[in-house]
Amino acid sequence: MDLDRSFGFLVNDVARLFGRRFDHNGRRLGLTRAQCRTISYLARNEGINQAGLADLLEIRPMTLVRQIDRMEDTGWIERRPDPGDRRARRLFLTEKGRRVLSRIWSVASETRDEALTRLSKSEADHLIELLHRVHRTLSERVPVPAAVADPAPEPSNRRRVAAPRASGAVSEREPVRVAEGSR
Repeated sequence: MDLDRSFGFLVNDVARLFGRRFDHNGRRLGLTRAQCRTISYLARNEGINQAGLADLLEIRPMTLVRQIDRMEDTGWIERRPDPGDRRARRLFLTEKGRRVLSRIWSVASETRDEALTRLSKSEADHLIELLHRVHRTLSERVPVPAAVADPAPEPSNRRRVAAPRASGAVSEREPVRVAEGSR
């Protein structure tokens, strides 16, 4: 098999390289890539519990607990009681977390622009559309974790924060995958 023509290899290698470049560009944030991913996913799923967020991030819940503890101590994330289960806690971004999220998106946009510099705007748009189609196809075939399938009730004052899209606009539908280079 020619790895240079292998879809899976190329997608993973591009994600790896994008992540390394994001790390380089993001040094000024004072955040790790894991923290950036956590803040970004939490922005799309505020009110989720820790187990659900760990499923989304594809990390062990105990790893996430330590990370959330540090991020809560820093003031980016807060835990609130779950109205349906007094033992559980729901996760929310703080105002400080929302401010750092905009800086994360700025670094992600800078990194995306570098990654796509050799493509014309129409080629970049076409690439993003093709990746969306592949994403939708795979999303239909991957089981949704139970914690994600049963999201927290949405408070009436909840502000939805969305991911940047190829056009620079935001979308309510696509997850923010900072480490993997979503555009």
